[in-house]
Amino acid sequence: MSRRFLFLPPSSPRTSEWADSVRAAVPDLDVVVCNSRDEALSALPAAHGAFGTMDPELLAAAGQLEWLACPAAGPSPSFYFPELVASSVTVTNMRGVYNDHISVHILSFVLAFARGLHYYLPQQFQGNWAKGGETVAAVTHLPDATAVIIGVGGIGGATAQQCSHFGMRVIGIDPRVSEAPDGVDELYRPEEIDDHIGKGDFVIMTAPQTPATERLIDAGRLKLMKETAVLINIGRGSNVVLDDLADALYDGVIGGAALDVFEVEPLPAGHRLWKAPNFLMTPHMAAAGPHLEQRRLDVVIENCRRLARGDELANVVDKVNWF
Repeated sequence: MSRRFLFLPPSSPRTSEWADSVRAAVPDLDVVVCNSRDEALSALPAAHGAFGTMDPELLAAAGQLEWLACPAAGPSPSFYFPELVASSVTVTNMRGVYNDHISVHILSFVLAFARGLHYYLPQQFQGNWAKGGETVAAVTHLPDATAVIIGVGGIGGATAQQCSHFGMRVIGIDPRVSEAPDGVDELYRPEEIDDHIGKGDFVIMTAPQTPATERLIDAGRLKLMKETAVLINIGRGSNVVLDDLADALYDGVIGGAALDVFEVEPLPAGHRLWKAPNFLMTPHMAAAGPHLEQRRLDVVIENCRRLARGDELANVVDKVNWF
């Protein structure tokens, strides 16, 4: 008897295309596209796997469900509702598909601050010729610099390699990685962060949103950083307290910051960060780049193959910690 895999609503033309691709790659799998909630409730009792977002009612209908494929790498914490966390359903996510794009985006921030672009670009926009030579903006010689990367999984590990290519020393902080990845010179546990955050010329956050990382960087930890250090966050906006960061930039507690993600999105009009000194930002687009659609589909197809064979799934999530 074939196993059943559902695409949960809402559906789209892309959903039908993905379903056709899964059917072609895993012909033994019964693939069903649910175009409405009623269709999902009707199909779930016989389903072994599903792609999409559930709620307690849908989960209760899925008596045979073994696997839920999350459409994102790091969804909202509400994705992991209590009944799902307590269930035997395995959750997977899309981690790994963004590593190259995001690590290059991080490096663009590193290079911008290392060469003073955070100073010179605003001068350009104001029509000011900022004289070179005896530069106003300090230059960071990257082979003399240290990056502290909080989270050295896929994205953080790729970032460590980017930094090492420029000769930087890299200190990694991670709760699950047990051996230093390529490019990481020293690896420590999260409980040691306060001992090492002050060593970073760049403190780079790639950590997901978890109960342990929410509001991780606050006024207290910003004061532990070097006065010249630059904070970069492309992980989750909830991990940096925006008002504390604004205070730190205006008061000169740290040397600068670059954010792609924010505690409140979009960043509210009139927030002090819009005009904060030594601050760069992008609007939550660090993952942008080619090939992402195919990469996501490839993750789904590979796990559908594993579901059909009864093999262990890839990209399994720790539901309690949301990643």
